[in-house]
Amino acid sequence: MASLLHLRHPHSVFNLSSASPTLLFHHSPHHIPLKPSHSTSITLKPLHFRPHTAPSALTDSDSPKSLSPNPETPQTLLQELADSFDLPSDYFAQLPRDLRLDLNDAAFDLSSGPVIDECGQELGETLLNLSRAWEQADTSSSSTLVSKLPSLEGSLTDNAKTAFGKRLVSAGRRFQSMGQYGQGELQRIAKAMTMTGKLLCASSVSAETNVQPKEETRMLKFGELQVSLTSDKANIGAAIGFVFGILSWQLSQGVQSIPESSLQYANDNALLLAKSLRGALLAICYSSTALSALATVGLILLARELKSEEK
Repeated sequence: MASLLHLRHPHSVFNLSSASPTLLFHHSPHHIPLKPSHSTSITLKPLHFRPHTAPSALTDSDSPKSLSPNPETPQTLLQELADSFDLPSDYFAQLPRDLRLDLNDAAFDLSSGPVIDECGQELGETLLNLSRAWEQADTSSSSTLVSKLPSLEGSLTDNAKTAFGKRLVSAGRRFQSMGQYGQGELQRIAKAMTMTGKLLCASSVSAETNVQPKEETRMLKFGELQVSLTSDKANIGAAIGFVFGILSWQLSQGVQSIPESSLQYANDNALLLAKSLRGALLAICYSSTALSALATVGLILLARELKSEEK
């Protein structure tokens, strides 16, 4: 191609150094200038980039208001429990027989034992009445009694809160064992009871840890008689056991010192009976001596142990 152009235009130079081939023509006598019919101009328009705004990653749920924890208090959970008992008036009465039995078990767990002593007079009576309402499948009375619980929470002691919480957790497990029934009302009651009970127990843990444990005292029981064991009492018992052992040993030696030939009886049968009684008496005396020795040694060791614990 370049050779052909060079032949046609001997005065033209083909430039291969640029990226696009360009023909350079020199003036020649035979050259006729050509006038272009029209000139084409290309105008590049500048590109305008529109800033792109990324969608905000924070939604309403991630707002600081929603991220802030909502502290749950026993009173708020008790109110939720009261709201969960907002049921139709014949709800408990329409439960199947097996669920009614579970409801009776929940009533027993809620009010069994010394409920008034553990939870206080007012709360204890409320729990007793609530358990009776469950046993009678009285939904209206149950809702009324449960609605009183939030107002009673503030007057409870730490021990009463713990006892009340344990009873709620136990009764909540009974409701949970009932499974799904209706629109899930029983499961909502179980969840509210369990959460409230655990929170009540946890709120009194710190108070219980601050209570100093009482010193344990060892007790010795003889039926209804109870005697506290101390080092002094153990030493006194060891002394009594030692004296009793000496008396038993002296008695056994006295019986053994009597010769059998000095025994005179009317017949042989009486003699055999006397010999058997003599042998039994010696066995008892020797046994008492051995037991007294063991008791004395044991009480002395116990007295040392108790004395070291007291220090």
